[in-house]
Formats: sequence, structure tokens, C-alpha cells
Amino acid sequence: VFGCYAVGFNLIFGSTNQLFLCVGALAGVGGYAAAILSDRASLPLVAGVAIGTVTAAIVGGLLAWIAVRRSLNVIFTGIVTLVFSLAFTNFIIGQRDLTGADTGYVLQGAATDLADDRVGGYYLFVVVLVALLIVFRALQLSHVGWAFRALRDDEVAAELAGVDVARYRIYAAVVGSAMIGLTGGLYAYSLGFISPATYAFAGVDVQVLIIVAFGGLGTLLGPVIGAAAFGFLDRALADSGQLRQAYYGAFVIVIFLFLR
Repeated sequence: VFGCYAVGFNLIFGSTNQLFLCVGALAGVGGYAAAILSDRASLPLVAGVAIGTVTAAIVGGLLAWIAVRRSLNVIFTGIVTLVFSLAFTNFIIGQRDLTGADTGYVLQGAATDLADDRVGGYYLFVVVLVALLIVFRALQLSHVGWAFRALRDDEVAAELAGVDVARYRIYAAVVGSAMIGLTGGLYAYSLGFISPATYAFAGVDVQVLIIVAFGGLGTLLGPVIGAAAFGFLDRALADSGQLRQAYYGAFVIVIFLFLR
């Protein structure tokens, strides 16, 4: 699951330098939209996840459009998206009748054979991860990937070379957010229960940032390598309690200061 999140984040941040600190919120948009539409509107699983994915893609595109429109750099883009993440959490908590707030939301139509503790759920997300990697690779090999690399390396030079920086940034945000929303929607069905903690910033964004930074920004297999390494790290720190987040923060600092 974190590998799937990381592929979407890698497309946004690793390819176009847009620091989206709202991976959990985008996954939550996909998850809550899929859950509520399926239960309240009696939509099938596929339709609910599809609508949740499209909704997350639209939200990600709007955030990128705002960043482009206001000429926000990496840091300010991170601040704006972090604010959106916090606002989304408050919205979920505030809409108790719709989302269940802190109590959580139980999916009536959850797929028990794809549950998080079943082998079916593992294979589901393996297939999703491979599919997302194929899309990522296809973009890398196309003219879109060339434009991504150009604006990541030198935005001014890319613009002078004829790259429409605004359009490609929004494009990366839409596709990457769709990947994250799709994963969040499927994860909701896999768990059968979601709450603000399922998509919390501390529980998703920090880990995804570690995964992508450790595996390699903008690389194809970076999310896979990073997710595998993070799995061992998370297991090793399982008994550290609240200090685990501090260790994660220190790990991020070490990665950005000392790794190429």
C-alpha cells in the first residue's frame, strides 16, 4: 500500500519538484468518497473507487493550479498542501453524521476476501503497484517524461526550451493524485473500516516521504526499494511508541543531508 502511495508521490514530487504534503488527504478523498458513495448511493465497488479516484485527481490538479498560478516554490507548495491536509482532517471530524468522525466509518460492502490480513489483499495491491509502475515508466519514456525531467532539473531552462511548465506540473499532479486516490479507495475496501487516523499526516505522509527519498527521487523502482526498507525500519521501531515519529524525522534529515 505504501509502495502505491509512493509511486504517486514520486510522480508529483520526484518528477516535477512539487512537494505535496497531503498524500494522506488525497488518499482519504478517494477512500471516503468510495465508501460513502457505495454505502449511501448503493454504487458497486468499482464505481465507488472510480469516482473517488477522479475526485482525488481533481483536488490534486486544483492544488497544482493554485501553486502554478501563485508561482509558489517548493517550500510554499508544501505549506499550502499541508494546510489542505489539516483542513481535510478537520472536515472529516466535523462531518460526524457523514463520516463518523473519530469513531470511524464502517463499510457495509467491504470485500472480506481482500481484507488487509488476507492473502487476497496482498495480491490486490501487488497488482496495483505493478500497474502504477507501468504507467510511471510509460510516462518516463514519452515526451511527457522528457518535459518532467527538464523542469525538474532547471525550470527556467525548460521554459526557454518551450516546455509549458504550468501544464506539465498540473498534469503530474492530476495523474499522481489519481494514483494516490485509487490506492486510498481500494485500501478502504480492504480494511472495511476507515477513520481520520487511517489517512493521517503522521501515519502516511511522513512514511511516504521517507520511502521516496530513501529509494531515490524520480526513479522507477525507488518506491519499491524504499517501501521494502521502510518495512524493516517500521518493524524495528515498533516498540518505540511516540518516539517513532521523532526517529522518522531524524531519518528524513539524514537522507536529505548525506545521501546523493
